[in-house]
Amino acid sequence: MSVLVIAEHDNAVLKTATLNTVSAARQLGGDIHVLVAGHNARPVADAAAKIDGVAKVLFADDAIYEHDLAEPLSLLITAVGKGYQAILSPATAGGKNVMPRVAALLDVAQVSDICAIVSPDTFVRPIYAGNALATVQSKDALKVITVRATSFEAAKAEGGQASVEAIAAGENPGRATFVGQQISKSERPELTAAQIIVSGGRGMGSLENFKLLETLADKLGGAVGATRAAVDAGFVPNDLQIGQTGKIVAPELYIAVAISGAIQHLAGMKDSKIIVAINKDEEAPIFQVADYGLVADLFQALPELATELSK
Repeated sequence: MSVLVIAEHDNAVLKTATLNTVSAARQLGGDIHVLVAGHNARPVADAAAKIDGVAKVLFADDAIYEHDLAEPLSLLITAVGKGYQAILSPATAGGKNVMPRVAALLDVAQVSDICAIVSPDTFVRPIYAGNALATVQSKDALKVITVRATSFEAAKAEGGQASVEAIAAGENPGRATFVGQQISKSERPELTAAQIIVSGGRGMGSLENFKLLETLADKLGGAVGATRAAVDAGFVPNDLQIGQTGKIVAPELYIAVAISGAIQHLAGMKDSKIIVAINKDEEAPIFQVADYGLVADLFQALPELATELSK
């Protein structure tokens, strides 16, 4: 089975989600090719060529792909992808933006957010905010799939010796124009790649109180996350949101502070290896999924924890 993996990157660095997607592709069997579409993105193509299990990298270098606009990118993927039996992309914001267009252009049904592969045509995906798993079968000759990266181990980033083949850019329909972007910069790790996440809910009460989480996260070398309720309340920006309508994470350690445990939030973090919950409500649903629970006032517990970590 020939598989095309769409690389996720920022024109300089290959995103970890691509490695997870390659792992999923390996379970389908056959040759794995990676498509890198970007501008001045040769370092990304070279990094993709080193991924263990990748046979070839297709590199389209053109200014129209600099900002991942779905309109030109979907046309390129469609043109290149016709020669494969499956096209896989991480189920990230970028993948969710472009892959439905690809499926529509190819006139096939997309299989979204898979978390397991049963066979080359049968997949498992979460439904109802992750409270149930559906096993679905695709009879399309060409399968368009988005992959929940946290459900698959990352492929080794070194060890591969794939060739890099330059390909021509596709058509630019000119229906969208990049105007600008505002990027939040932080010295903390990016949420979806962080091994430790300290997350807060509406119970934090204010933006000022979230600084307690930031202090703890900095001591642990982790990232800061939040529930949708905390984001909607204006405590933190929405790029920190974790959950069904936010980011899906699976760190080694997830510390949930003042988070009740609504199913929408659990959908984004329940695959974490170890979950620690701190909440003054001993009946909070979060304790049902936590490996360790502390019934305490966060304003007392967090400073004490930070003090212990400083010793």
